[in-house]
Amino acid sequence: METQELQGREAADPIRNHLATERILWRRRDEDPRAKEELIDRYLPFAKRLAGRYINNREAFDDLFQVASVGLVNAVNRFDPDNGSSFAAFASPTINGELKRYFRDRIWLVRVPRGIQEEIHSVDRASEELGAELHRRPTREEVANRADLAPSQVDEAIRAKGDRIPVSLDLPVDGEERVPANRHGAEDPGFRLFEEKDEIRRAVHDLTGTERVVLRLRFIEDMTQTEIADRIGFSQMHVSRLLRRTLGKLSSRTTAD
Repeated sequence: METQELQGREAADPIRNHLATERILWRRRDEDPRAKEELIDRYLPFAKRLAGRYINNREAFDDLFQVASVGLVNAVNRFDPDNGSSFAAFASPTINGELKRYFRDRIWLVRVPRGIQEEIHSVDRASEELGAELHRRPTREEVANRADLAPSQVDEAIRAKGDRIPVSLDLPVDGEERVPANRHGAEDPGFRLFEEKDEIRRAVHDLTGTERVVLRLRFIEDMTQTEIADRIGFSQMHVSRLLRRTLGKLSSRTTAD
């Protein structure tokens, strides 16, 4: 009788029914992969909104959305529904942190090793601090001493920072009317590859949030199925099934196109 009354109240109040259903999903999260998938899919629009705050002219929104989705999965895994806070409040710092790490570590026109990236950050920070203290541009030796680096490492970091943004091939050469692109240009064999990548990107757009996350971790992060299972909290068998299902979808959609 009590159960029927509760069902009647939830049927009359869709919002209350949604919250009750979500509480059940959180209780089943660790034992039923389908419950975890449902939670991830429910909060994908939230992750999408956060990713939208980081849109710029160089990064495709789909890439940002994938990064935010990884943060969402991590938040779903770690959230304690009994702590009294809402999931959105808990997940927001995790998703934003994943996006900020993406920009810190990956957005380089010319990729440099992680160690040199850290040296660049140390040199920049030391230069700013010394400039504010000394009211002049600090010397290489002063920067090296503050950053705890060798002078040669400071030089390397400065060169790497300057080289990460290449000079445009459209700039005139030494006052000439010609530009480097005219002397070195050739037919790009990568055009077909670009078209294929665009075709795959459109096919990926229709995948579920969980499928996108697993696909990214496997083929972009180059993680094994076991590592993916540990990362997102699924069994290795479930990850294997997800990959087969996802690749089957991509194959059918790209072939159809």
